[in-house]
Amino acid sequence: MPSLSSRLTSLPIMKRLRPTPPPTPPLSTTKPRSQTHHTKKSKPTSIKWVPLNLTQSELSLPLTFPTGQTFRWKQTGPLQYTGVVHSHLVSLNHLQNGDVSYCFHHTTTSETSARSALLDFLNASISLSEIWEVFSASDPRFAELACHLGGARVLRQDPLECLIQFLCSSNNNIKRITKMVDFVSSLGNYLGTVEGLEFYQFPSLEQLALVSEAQLREAGFGYRAKYVVGTVNALQSKPGGGAEWLASLRNLDLQEVIDALSTLPGVGPKVAACIALFSLDQHHAIPVDTHVWQIATRYLLPELAGVRLTPKLCSRVAEAFVSKYGKYAGWAQTLLFIAELPSQKALLPSHFWSTKENKSTKTKNGEMCNGN
Repeated sequence: MPSLSSRLTSLPIMKRLRPTPPPTPPLSTTKPRSQTHHTKKSKPTSIKWVPLNLTQSELSLPLTFPTGQTFRWKQTGPLQYTGVVHSHLVSLNHLQNGDVSYCFHHTTTSETSARSALLDFLNASISLSEIWEVFSASDPRFAELACHLGGARVLRQDPLECLIQFLCSSNNNIKRITKMVDFVSSLGNYLGTVEGLEFYQFPSLEQLALVSEAQLREAGFGYRAKYVVGTVNALQSKPGGGAEWLASLRNLDLQEVIDALSTLPGVGPKVAACIALFSLDQHHAIPVDTHVWQIATRYLLPELAGVRLTPKLCSRVAEAFVSKYGKYAGWAQTLLFIAELPSQKALLPSHFWSTKENKSTKTKNGEMCNGN
């Protein structure tokens, strides 16, 4: 069997960006009257934590969930995060030794099936330590960062859920994206309440189709409302079903995935790369925005420092990441992005950062995917 290093090969990435749309009005939390759910409070129960057999070096919850790849998981304790995987409401937390444990609050299948779905969502079949060993061998800076930021894992989300979330992410920040995603989520089936927070199964295409563009605009989605409605309509027209069509993209090459997703309203190459990386098994997809551009010009393409980012240069940045890190370049880019977040940057040794760095390179509220 060939070594992991020899299997880390490069593939083509994306080619264009779209212009920045105008800002939207303040977000409303009012749900469409026809979609309002009569929620109920969960009865207090003792939590039974079960080991997940993942160490903190393989999965760090604070470095995975609140860093911009999903907006549906909530912090429900000091080292505890709660979210929904398919129809399963689950909490994850770190034990005292750092290992990860889980607890299902609601599930519609056997616990064995629910656990299998959770491990699939966490991409648990991929060894983070094995990948990072290869990255560290070719990049001393990555090796040092990995010592401080171990366990930053890329998720394998449901493609429809991921797609709708990143339609909401266009030119946005995490706080506002989360409010929009919460609104969309509330159109699904209520699963339970944990620490005062309500959780819902992500709505199906049929449920999403019940919401009008006007209702989304009233909720504060602005121009994104037409993209959500247009994408839902486009998916419903797919032969065999939109959810099935999205899942089938996992069998294609990256450029084919980017091209297919870019036919949907509101999806450009950068958002398509986010969806490809976080839900469609395209582990070398590189979502290129201004923040990733700044990382690239500091560490991969210093000769382009000070140059304005263009669609052509986006492709060059993606190719540089793949050339450097190979098949799992998207996982490397994710760690390098997380290292730039103010919450993590403040915890890293000062020698990581040049005193000449422009303050504008810092991200605000942990933005990952601005623009299309």
